[in-house]
Amino acid sequence: MVSQNELLAMAERYLLQTYARPAFVLERGSGVELFDMTGRRYLDFVAGIAVNAFGYADPAMLQVISEQAAQLIHTSNLYHTAPAIELAQALAEASFADRVFFCNSGAEAVEGALKFARKAARERYGEGRPGILAFEGSFHGRTMGALAATSREKYRKPFEPVMPGVRFAPYNDLLAAEQAFGADLCAVIVEPIQGEGGLRSASPAFLRGLRELCDRHGALLIFDEIQCGLGRTGRLWAHEESGVTPDIMVLAKPLGGGLPIGAILLTEAVAQHIHVGDHGSTFAGSPLVCAVALAAFHRLSDPVFLAHVREVGDYLTEQLEGLREELPQQVLEHRGRGLMQGLRLTIPAAEVQARAMDRGLLVATAGEDILRMVPPLIVEKEHIDEALSILRQALV
Repeated sequence: MVSQNELLAMAERYLLQTYARPAFVLERGSGVELFDMTGRRYLDFVAGIAVNAFGYADPAMLQVISEQAAQLIHTSNLYHTAPAIELAQALAEASFADRVFFCNSGAEAVEGALKFARKAARERYGEGRPGILAFEGSFHGRTMGALAATSREKYRKPFEPVMPGVRFAPYNDLLAAEQAFGADLCAVIVEPIQGEGGLRSASPAFLRGLRELCDRHGALLIFDEIQCGLGRTGRLWAHEESGVTPDIMVLAKPLGGGLPIGAILLTEAVAQHIHVGDHGSTFAGSPLVCAVALAAFHRLSDPVFLAHVREVGDYLTEQLEGLREELPQQVLEHRGRGLMQGLRLTIPAAEVQARAMDRGLLVATAGEDILRMVPPLIVEKEHIDEALSILRQALV
């Protein structure tokens, strides 16, 4: 059997070094816990970057995977399969949408949404409306179109020129957004809560204002709920509290129950401009992934499940606020909602992340000074107590 140290040496030799991974190899998980090859336990408040809503080794998810894999795994989109059709119906009926397009990731969903927006504008207005308005602090993915709408230069600069036609306005600044509008604009893309951008929340007034501006100028409004959607805030959709509905919404992360899937939700008014051959994907919407996603979505949209997320999310808010008051020299601000929360620190977040990991807690960062917590949605209050105890030690 290959040891953990041998595997780490192999990783150093053979994997492209685009990630700064810690020196252990994860082997198995259960609930909200992960274990490396030495048997060391970690309390997981990363959840595969907000993907593993039900934690690890969830019996219901494993059963669906096993049953569907025994029937049909992949067919391509040349043919219909029941899981994709049923999942599309479930997503449409639980949202503003009339139509759904499946892909394999959040970045692909953003790419497709931008293509659909440009295609709709071309059919409605002719040439000359390719412009996209995005916002400072945004993160929409690392493919060339999604990267163009991602504001942080450290992600974009090494790969420029990226897709042209994207400009940025300050987040939560409606006046600046209005000034950024022009006759060339086909769409606005915004995260109701920014993930990589530091867990900042869009105000309801900001989202309502963007909706009004889009309507006035004939542009489409795209919501990116890849990280903040599907129950993460304690509501099915993060934009619910604003009362605003978009023209297009992109989803991914928890939808597949741990398997890779993205989805683009769109109104019929947009869908009527997208025709056979305009877009496609070989692997997207496979019966295996869609069957698992359908089971995951039924759970994520269950009012009882969402009530649990709100309850533990409120508890996490109380505890983080308490930590901010207790340690004002280290903690400047508490941010986020539900089970997408974090702290703005006076010290580098990566240092605190490393100290927490040494003590058995996995947390993420969101920029140089933001510590991010996105635990599995099945997390309980006792797990939050343990996490905050470790975090307190890591901060002092």
